[in-house]
Amino acid sequence: MNPVSELAFFSQLVRLGSLAATARELNLTPPAVSKRLAQLEQRLGVRLLNRTTRSISLTAEGELYLDSAQRILREIEEMERQVSSSRALPKGLLRVNAPLGFGRTHVCPAISSFVRRYPEVEVQLHLSDRPINLPDDAIDVAIRFGDLPDSRLIARKIAANRRKLCAAPSYLATHGRPLTPKDLMQHNCIVLRQNDSAFGVWRLSRGKQSEAIKVRGNLSTNDGEVALNWALEGHGILMRAEWNLANHLSSGRLVEVLTDYETPPADIYAVYLERLNLSAKVSFFIEHLRGFFSLNSDGFYASV
Repeated sequence: MNPVSELAFFSQLVRLGSLAATARELNLTPPAVSKRLAQLEQRLGVRLLNRTTRSISLTAEGELYLDSAQRILREIEEMERQVSSSRALPKGLLRVNAPLGFGRTHVCPAISSFVRRYPEVEVQLHLSDRPINLPDDAIDVAIRFGDLPDSRLIARKIAANRRKLCAAPSYLATHGRPLTPKDLMQHNCIVLRQNDSAFGVWRLSRGKQSEAIKVRGNLSTNDGEVALNWALEGHGILMRAEWNLANHLSSGRLVEVLTDYETPPADIYAVYLERLNLSAKVSFFIEHLRGFFSLNSDGFYASV
């Protein structure tokens, strides 16, 4: 095993937090991972990790080795980025994070066409509705919705998108339509808890007037697909992104309410660290996403 591979192996082992998780990631057996770690420690003549059957922890020597390993790997990545940015075509590993539902439905086919076009790029797609920290989670590009609080990141808009309020016809037939934002306080609202946004607070505006409504309901979740299914089953009013609602609205299974009011934007962004601004694989991928969603705009809103 060459020195760079050892550095990458150890960094990955610490990041994943266990021998078993590392074995799954590397497609190895746990004994093979344990042997590889033992060989590294034997060569260095120190113990890098304290390990039990369920967990690992760094020794003092391990902390020093990890800090140096991560610094060296970053320097190698930066060197390769500078070299590859001068190439006509992108190559290398590209790590992408996207929300679960949107990632499955839209980012996945976009990546499929991207690697067909640029076969020298290897893409790892990680789907999660939990917010990530780009420097800490080894992600090159993250797909996000709406406002971006971290000013250290570069954000490129890849598609416009809006949030809408809607409910099933059966719910509206029983409970009536809200006519003003304050009417929502008398309705059963399906509350979606995502990221760090205020829980159960819906913001609506018309012209220069804006209102923050504290809504309530007997159903809440952190999963957008679950919330959508509850709305389709007539349990209450839901606020969701347009891409998630479009075909249900066109089919009549959901009906939009309070159409005279605007909700916070949910535009879709590709987010990445400033140091990757000149990376060929990142810039080519983002331009591909922009073109893909532009060319497939009808399917973008109808394929959910």
